[in-house]
Amino acid sequence: LRFDLAVNNLTAWAFTTGKVYLKSAGTSWRPFVHIEDMSRAFKAVLEAPREKVHNEAFNVGRTSENYRIRDVAEIVAEVVPNSYVEFAPGAEPDTRNYMVNCDKLATTVPAFQPQWTVRRGVEELYAAYQQVGLKLEDFEGPRYRRISQIKELIATGRLDETFRWQVPVLA
Repeated sequence: LRFDLAVNNLTAWAFTTGKVYLKSAGTSWRPFVHIEDMSRAFKAVLEAPREKVHNEAFNVGRTSENYRIRDVAEIVAEVVPNSYVEFAPGAEPDTRNYMVNCDKLATTVPAFQPQWTVRRGVEELYAAYQQVGLKLEDFEGPRYRRISQIKELIATGRLDETFRWQVPVLA
């Protein structure tokens, strides 16, 4: 599980603190897709007629699953009981916007139909966090944040600067 992904992070904040904590103004757009839908899309493309998918690129998901981050935060607040949206002091707009059209995959490989929405994903995460008793310190540390984890592995000498594992020499 990664906590540097928006839905995972916002749901974790809501679950552990009651706050859906936004570090930006939440106005930027992002596409969202569940890993299960990604996996099913790979399978569907592999099973599709080669002439339809060879050398093609596809955006996976639903075009309708592009959201402003603040809208995702509102969904989280609706799903996680007793939580509310809070903006960090000085929260600024993130000027990066990514909206993705996923229609090509739906028309090229009609056997693939996404099953997940952001709301359903938040519901799944909330149930999982309840089951494991997630704590704030669990997800704010480097273990579940890819960049932080890599930096820590380099700092402790377990990875080198080219991202190769360093195996300790046994005496």
